[in-house]
Amino acid sequence: MSEENAVVEGAKFAQTWFVDHQDLLIQYGVNILSALLILIIGNLVVKGLANSLAAVMRKRQMDNAVVEFIHGLVRYLLFIIVLIAALSRIGVQTASVIAILGAAGLAVGLALQGSLANFAAGVLIVTFRPFKSGDYVELAGVAGSVESIQIFSTVLTTPDNKMVVVPNGSVISSPITNYSKHATRRIDYTIGVSYNADLKKTKAILTEVVTNHPLVMKDPAPTIGVMTLADSSVNFVVRPWVKTSDYWSVYYELLQSMKEALDEHNIEIPFPQMSVHINRGDVSE
Repeated sequence: MSEENAVVEGAKFAQTWFVDHQDLLIQYGVNILSALLILIIGNLVVKGLANSLAAVMRKRQMDNAVVEFIHGLVRYLLFIIVLIAALSRIGVQTASVIAILGAAGLAVGLALQGSLANFAAGVLIVTFRPFKSGDYVELAGVAGSVESIQIFSTVLTTPDNKMVVVPNGSVISSPITNYSKHATRRIDYTIGVSYNADLKKTKAILTEVVTNHPLVMKDPAPTIGVMTLADSSVNFVVRPWVKTSDYWSVYYELLQSMKEALDEHNIEIPFPQMSVHINRGDVSE
């Protein structure tokens, strides 16, 4: 058989096959198009539902970090349902898909135990809420403001505007320091003065500076007193209370004001120094 005849015979066979199976091809084509439409429309619906749920939660003034977590969780779960519906449209048995997903989930879970631990930790964070969006916290040795709580990680923004992503597992397994949790905070200073200084006068000066600051709280009253007799200084502890939002502004202002007031009254603040004594003996030639 020549090459030309082979091509003709092949074309005839293809034509005959398509004619005999055109109903089946049309059915499969319709099913595939339907599956694609289910995926596209379903994805849009899932986004709309997840966004609507997030909008309702925000309207009820729920914490933004919790809203972001639930939004992501709902969106992924609903998309899995849409995917299963699309696969069932092209003839894939739903029970088989669920079994395969379950087996795959088990395999992936064993391979990605850390990710599952991060997910579980994220659920715990959202449930017990040790911090919320906007709080200034220290998590796993990293300090910053909480941007969002995601499914596997917590996003922080540092004071110098860097984004830090902390795995939720690390957050739960390490101490959490929340600097914004309470409405008030105490500022702790240690002010060292010379042993020659008048301690009563020094305390009076520090007390005046602290109590005259408009942002320092009257109740509870500041604590001011001698704390330790150090090697080269008498150390005063100065502990005023302020609103959490005023912490850093008061911290810097008071520190400068106390230094200026002590200098004005000639009260020395010691600094590390070394005295060298040279004994000159008789030198014989």
